[in-house]
Amino acid sequence: MDATTLGFADFRGNLQYISVGNLRQNDKAALFLMDYANRQRLKILARIEVRDAQEAPELIEKLAVADYQARIERAMVLHVEAFDWNCSQHITPKYTSDEIQILIAPLNERIEKLEAENKRLREQLDRL
Repeated sequence: MDATTLGFADFRGNLQYISVGNLRQNDKAALFLMDYANRQRLKILARIEVRDAQEAPELIEKLAVADYQARIERAMVLHVEAFDWNCSQHITPKYTSDEIQILIAPLNERIEKLEAENKRLREQLDRL
C-alpha cells in the first residue's frame, strides 16, 4: 500500500475466525515469506489492523483481486515495524511442478532420442 504498509483481502468462505479473534488480543504478527527455489526468506514484523469490509469500501476495492469472485469480509492492514532477510543456510530449495518440467525437459528429450535409437537398432537386429 505504501513503503511501510501492506494489505490483503480476507475472503469469505473458510469460517476460520481464530486469527481475527487472536488479533483482538494481540495485534503483533511475524510473517515468513519463503522463496525456496532461490533459498531466500523474508521475515516481516508488523502490527495488524483489521478493517471490516462495510466500514472501509475504498480499501476493500483497492485490495480486491481481479477475476476472483469470492466476497471480501475484511481487510488486513499490516503496519510494518521491521523486516529482515534471514540466512539461507538451512533453506532447502523447492520447485513447482512447472519449474521442474522446464528443468528436466532436456533430459526427457535425450531419453526420447535414445529410445528411438534403441528401437531402430532392435529393428535392424530383428532383420538380421
